[in-house]
Amino acid sequence: MQPAIPTARIHGLDTLRALAVTLVVLHHYVLFVSDAPTFGWVGEIGWVGVDLFFALSGYLIGNQIFAALRSPGGFSLKHFYARRLLRTLPNYWVVLALYFLWPAFRGDAPLLPLWKYLAFVQNFALEPGSAFSHSWSLAIEEQFYLLLPAVALLGALWGGSLRLAWVAIALAFAAGMLVRAELWQDLVGGQKYQLYFYFKHIYYSSLCRFDELLAGVALALLRNHHPAAWGRLTRHGNLVGLAGLLVCAVAFWLFIDDRYGFAITVFGFPLLALGFSLLIASSVSENSLLRTVRVPGAGPLALWSYAIYLLHKQVCVLGATWMATYGYGAESPLTIVAMLALSVLTGWLLYKLVETPFMRLRERYVPSNAARPGQLTPAPR
Repeated sequence: MQPAIPTARIHGLDTLRALAVTLVVLHHYVLFVSDAPTFGWVGEIGWVGVDLFFALSGYLIGNQIFAALRSPGGFSLKHFYARRLLRTLPNYWVVLALYFLWPAFRGDAPLLPLWKYLAFVQNFALEPGSAFSHSWSLAIEEQFYLLLPAVALLGALWGGSLRLAWVAIALAFAAGMLVRAELWQDLVGGQKYQLYFYFKHIYYSSLCRFDELLAGVALALLRNHHPAAWGRLTRHGNLVGLAGLLVCAVAFWLFIDDRYGFAITVFGFPLLALGFSLLIASSVSENSLLRTVRVPGAGPLALWSYAIYLLHKQVCVLGATWMATYGYGAESPLTIVAMLALSVLTGWLLYKLVETPFMRLRERYVPSNAARPGQLTPAPR
């Protein structure tokens, strides 16, 4: 087996990954630990870090698939699934074992049946407050990993046209908005426990939360099948990045103003998808600031982001409870610094002890998504 083709990391993508995990950690600290505006509006809007992860996943996975389909080595569905499973399952299973085998780790939060976590369907009608509730986003990503390559491969085998692909993407965006509108009117609007039904039927729902994943796929499709348009877009990386920041700023303001309202529920997620897509395009544009500026610490945080995401919530809850016994409240600067550092440390340990060995196995036995190992397709980072 030939070694995998080395690929340089793109600083812009690392910066966005690091930003995404930072936003999520700050938001969950506010939500599950301090129950106060500890980080101001940043902590309030930090949940969008998950949406940024979705957009990054859509772009990176879509780019791998479309590039492999056009490469001499071809695309192997078997290799793709093997690489994805080796990347995502080991860390996930270790943390899942902590929830099921160590009751003190999960606290009083109720666990769903184990099979739901193993089948990645825990997000379907998920009860807010369940143990390991933040794994809802992993469930949606795994469902995405399962569906997208099969659809892309079938489309290629059947000679699907690019025009049809773009029409399908547009219709999918429209369908997502229609589903959210219908669910909001039927199950959320006017309900006594509006937030409960919003999270259970809309926020955690696969049918309502694929906008950013779809936007990332559209960006990958543009890059691989419309090189002229992609070149025009990335030629002005700084302007594209500025446009992305402006769109995100508008979306953030609207969500902070009325996060659970009808209009923002229907149209807010596509707006986030647009803003994050523009930032991703800027992050891979030659000579753009987002691509060339190396933010200190962003590279390691990007590498450890998956492990940090899995562990940080309960680590902060348990750690802050312990700090409180010594008189340091959740909003104490010492507690905040200690919990953020502990989130990074435990994520790094999970990355080094579990994720890294399996990634080495992946590079040895399944080095690419190519159907023919002799002609490998490097995976973007």
